Amino acid sequence: MAAVIKDLAQVNTELQEQKERVDNVDFKMVTFTLAGKDYGVDIMNVKEIAKADKFTYVPNAASFIRGVYNLRGDIIPVIDLRTFFHLPIGKHNALENMLILHINDQVYGTIVDKIDKVVGINHESIQPPHPIFGDINIKFISGVVEKLGDLYIILDVIRIFTVSDEEKKQSRSGVADGGEYYVPPPAAAEKDQRPAADSAIGFIKESLTALKRFSATDINERWILKRFSEWNIGRFGEALQLRSVSDADEYLDGFASPYTDAFWAETYAGLIKKVLPDNNSGNINVWNIGCGKGYESYSFACILKERYPGARIKIWANDNDIMAVSQAPNMAYELDEIPEYCRQYMVHGSNGYSFNQVIKDSIVFEYHDVVNDNALPELDIILVRDVISFLPAQEQARITADFSEKLRNRGVVIMGRNEELSSSMWYSISDDPVSAFMYNT
Repeated sequence: MAAVIKDLAQVNTELQEQKERVDNVDFKMVTFTLAGKDYGVDIMNVKEIAKADKFTYVPNAASFIRGVYNLRGDIIPVIDLRTFFHLPIGKHNALENMLILHINDQVYGTIVDKIDKVVGINHESIQPPHPIFGDINIKFISGVVEKLGDLYIILDVIRIFTVSDEEKKQSRSGVADGGEYYVPPPAAAEKDQRPAADSAIGFIKESLTALKRFSATDINERWILKRFSEWNIGRFGEALQLRSVSDADEYLDGFASPYTDAFWAETYAGLIKKVLPDNNSGNINVWNIGCGKGYESYSFACILKERYPGARIKIWANDNDIMAVSQAPNMAYELDEIPEYCRQYMVHGSNGYSFNQVIKDSIVFEYHDVVNDNALPELDIILVRDVISFLPAQEQARITADFSEKLRNRGVVIMGRNEELSSSMWYSISDDPVSAFMYNT
């Protein structure tokens, strides 16, 4: 009986030691599947997980490189691990599962079949790789481990994305030692060749969206292509891409309309006056989107008073900057910053010059985001300079379609200097620096 008790005590001790080893989690891995088998990578190498469906093709790249991907402004290479390991692939999914890996200060995307979960283990439970796992080259396996009945093959992702000096020499023919391709880091991949124009423009469009929320669409496509022809002079490889907000700002330099956040100069005001529609109704209704602190609205109100003397003018001036739009009705100015055509509508007060009550009554400043519905009467003019391009593409389409619902026939939309409406219902009546379109049903 004592022997039996001793054996049970020994079993309990062994079970406790095993439990302590299991509880001592000092290695975590992100697990995923490839061709029906379970794999894992050290969580310390995983930057994030993502789903993606738009990869930009890279000419002359190895077969396993699906292309490059814009990850919030960073252009990263993406490899398909199934192709890399010569594993069977089903049809490409609409959204591919992707592990974003951080390897030696470089970032890569890797496509897998399915991303599962994070699994914690004790590193002592990891067993060395064995040739039995013949689906992939054993040199890319750092070990195998069993957890709750599941067997995981742990990949050595550092080994996959780096090679020895000898392999680099052999990789010049496209194949490294052992029959596997050498995967260059992003900088090296672009170093010796200039990207195709379409790919480069695609990168730039995606970067502008990620860095500046600028959506490249038909509204600004002509300017994007023109700007690219200037941008790519003397630039190759990485230098062609937008890597930071300052790069995006430099690319967008010259996009904005003149006199943003300032009163319109006499010459510009004259050009605006020329595109205003004829109107004998006695009422002029205007929607000014993105009015800011009101410089644009006040300039336009003065022009309208000259163009339509005696008419009742009403401008609905909207902006989603609540501080700016709340300050607009009470702004005061120095005389030298007020253009001549506005001065007849000014009054002098203790804090400087401000607009008289006639002009103030003609403008309704309201906090409003253009992506939300806005109940307005039938409009004669929509003033929306440099706003639409900084909205998502689907919102651009919806809002410009709404313009045709809100405007009278032969009403006018004044866009930013580098924006345009391309639908057949819009007739261009002026180009840069005043881009204006007449609605014609």
